[in-house]
Amino acid sequence: MTHSFPPYDFDDALIQATREGAGPQLAVRRAPRVMAVLGRASKVELELHLDRCLADQVPVLRRHGGGCAVVLDPGNLVVSLAMPAPGFGQIDRLWRGLTGWLLDGLERAGLEGLYQDGICDLVLADRKVGGAAMYRARDLVYYSTTLLLEPQVQLMERYLPHPPREPAYRRGRSHAEFVGAVGVDADLEQRLRDTLRPPRATGLLA
Repeated sequence: MTHSFPPYDFDDALIQATREGAGPQLAVRRAPRVMAVLGRASKVELELHLDRCLADQVPVLRRHGGGCAVVLDPGNLVVSLAMPAPGFGQIDRLWRGLTGWLLDGLERAGLEGLYQDGICDLVLADRKVGGAAMYRARDLVYYSTTLLLEPQVQLMERYLPHPPREPAYRRGRSHAEFVGAVGVDADLEQRLRDTLRPPRATGLLA
């Protein structure tokens, strides 16, 4: 059965503003509600318990970027960036540069001990506390990271089967064994807004 899902469009205004010449656009905000978000090429039958989402009236959306399906909830802080980036491709350089940019910003905002593993995961004490997706178009890159402050891991267990692919450091662990949390900090959102500044694409692609 073929399914069609509405787009994850919460950052489309950032992308459009960048396309129209407004320069880099950055947003830091909580996920508005519980939702399941598929990657651009996700196979729903492998990555999502769709029947449970439908039974619980959880919206299922499809994002611009790749990667496997995820569950977002209001315990997640989403950092999104759209910026001009000349040319096309150079995905590996962009991943490294943008992950490094975010880790530096998180450290300056007071979050210490985080590091990168897999392609783009943010990790704390061997547990995943953040994941990212990227969309690359000609002369533009859109990057969005979900930082797990107080995630509802039981919802991941309910809606997400074990992913069809995983980073080596996961080592087959279940969602509950693999996912961690940064913890609640009432001022973190504002500190990140004060601390994060869009990087220079020339530096990322050098």
